[in-house]
Amino acid sequence: MKSLWDEKEAKNYIGDPVQERVYSSRVLGRDPDLVLHGGGNTSVKASAKNLFGEEEELLFVKGSGWDLISIEAAGFPGVKLDLLNRLAELDELSDTNMVKAQKSAMIDPSAPTPSVEAILHALIPYKYVDHTHADAVITITNTAKGLERIKEIYGDTVLIIPYVMPGFILAQTVRDLSKNIDWSKLKGMILMNHGVFSFADDARTSYEYMIELVSKAEDYLQHQGAEIINKQQATTYSEKDLLSLAKLRQVVSAQMGNAMVVRSNIDAAACSFASLDNVESIATRGPLTPDHVIRTKRIPLIMGDDPLKISEKYQKDYEDYFNRNTDGALTCLDTAPRWAVWPDKGTLAFGRSVKEADIIADITEHTIKAIQQAERLGGWQALSEKDIFDVEYWELEQAKLKKTGSALELQGKVALVSGAASGIGKACVKALCNQGVAVIALDIDSNITSVFNNKNVLGLVCDVTDEAQIKNAITQGVQAFGGLDILVNNAGIFPASLKIETMSQDVWNKSIAINLTAHELILKHCIPFLRLGIEPAVIFMASKNVLAPGPGASAYSVAKAGFTQLARVAAMELAGDKIRVNILHPDAVFDTAIWTDEVLQKRADSYGMTIQEYKTKNLLKTEITSYDVANLVCAMAGPLFSKTTGAQVPIDGGNDRVI
Repeated sequence: MKSLWDEKEAKNYIGDPVQERVYSSRVLGRDPDLVLHGGGNTSVKASAKNLFGEEEELLFVKGSGWDLISIEAAGFPGVKLDLLNRLAELDELSDTNMVKAQKSAMIDPSAPTPSVEAILHALIPYKYVDHTHADAVITITNTAKGLERIKEIYGDTVLIIPYVMPGFILAQTVRDLSKNIDWSKLKGMILMNHGVFSFADDARTSYEYMIELVSKAEDYLQHQGAEIINKQQATTYSEKDLLSLAKLRQVVSAQMGNAMVVRSNIDAAACSFASLDNVESIATRGPLTPDHVIRTKRIPLIMGDDPLKISEKYQKDYEDYFNRNTDGALTCLDTAPRWAVWPDKGTLAFGRSVKEADIIADITEHTIKAIQQAERLGGWQALSEKDIFDVEYWELEQAKLKKTGSALELQGKVALVSGAASGIGKACVKALCNQGVAVIALDIDSNITSVFNNKNVLGLVCDVTDEAQIKNAITQGVQAFGGLDILVNNAGIFPASLKIETMSQDVWNKSIAINLTAHELILKHCIPFLRLGIEPAVIFMASKNVLAPGPGASAYSVAKAGFTQLARVAAMELAGDKIRVNILHPDAVFDTAIWTDEVLQKRADSYGMTIQEYKTKNLLKTEITSYDVANLVCAMAGPLFSKTTGAQVPIDGGNDRVI
């Protein structure tokens, strides 16, 4: 493991202990083999003046909700050191009361909640303390001879702590084991199955000690021949695989109680792991570290031929696990898996958002590497079921259940929007993302791949008149997010105003191809996945011209009329599959690309109006924006329209011809 310390960069933080703590914490956070998504914690002891001008010794320790890779000074709440040291001397203290006591000792009550390891950090007699969940070290501890190996690697340079629960019990254990220790001879502590501590009186030395300790573990793994050699190549999903993936997502979402995004990992490392003969045995022995159980649950689901049956089995097994370990006063968590092994295919990660699923995917990637390395050291041996259960059902985690807010109405759903690079389509993508939706955004404009800069959006270049490109885009989208729940048929063009007798055949054919036929193709290839969706909904973006056509727009109006008729038939055909199909008829949406200032002025002049008068020439005298349309799309995709299909809804401010 290489040191990432940059003396030139570090100079920007020198002089203020907390700022130095910020820098060294970020450097730790840059290496995912040390710290993953909120894991680990760091601290610094420093003095500050209180309101009375008196110097107080404080512990500035990482607060809840902060990641080391991006932490700021605000992420280190200051806690009175004398109180933490007094807490450490207690013989008994619940973690709930410990958290309350720590909060009472904060110098800023509005700061984030201090780490549950604050007392432990206070006990260590050094200014800077670093704690990581280094993969290499934890991998070695998760073997049958883990303790012997750790002693062999580190000798007397570290204090070795047997596994105990995080929080007060851990602090108490370290207190008792270190009473007769000469701290000056130590570079750190190894917490079995939990992590690594390093410490020093300056930030860089503490960081470098961490790198040194972890490097020794990595070198040991290498010398023991524990490197992973991937024996499989990255794979691809067949059409049958994609349907199985969508079905699994459907049943897991039902088990969870809300829609879930699924992230697939089918690279060489994941495929090689999933192809191991004993993969089911080794994957279900427990997590890499108990901290992970909060995100990943204790074990993964093992995919089979029947997603419903394997999901039901996972649920039953989880309920049995809970009943074996509960004291009768605990609330059972949801029974849905958070990751899965798909034999010979790879791994899957489930989350209520793309961000959550990606975090679980990252943890899974590190876990499967550690499992295989531990197997090469004589066998992967995670903590006992009861130890893992105690962390999963920790009193502090149970308390969080009571604070969980309600999810967004469309949270975890997956949508496909065509014509997504601009105008109404772009607004729909943004509005859906704001509702927690993962979006497959299609457009012929090559900018679609970068216009959103959002992990919730998969932007794909797609000519919607090309059936092969449509199928490929849907395949990529389902593989990226696990399924499909919402289809917004939006792509379209508005040909130049031409009378029938002067219009070329090319203009007519192009309008029919893009405004009608393309949407029949998209719908046809989406239907198999919509059938496996969560409360699936299709929204057709039609036009006022269907209800109130005008001269010179036959190519557009006829295509949109056919488009509307297609939607009406689809509503009847798909109702048996519980797929709702509804139609929007927007008019005079002026914040789109076709309405340039020049065009607006020309149209306003033809009516003898100002531009503003022209924009609001409807019964309500109001302006319609693409975001107004997008918000109605979200409503149609959600529970408000759950009992409605085949509806045609104008969004035009009121048009007397339509009415």
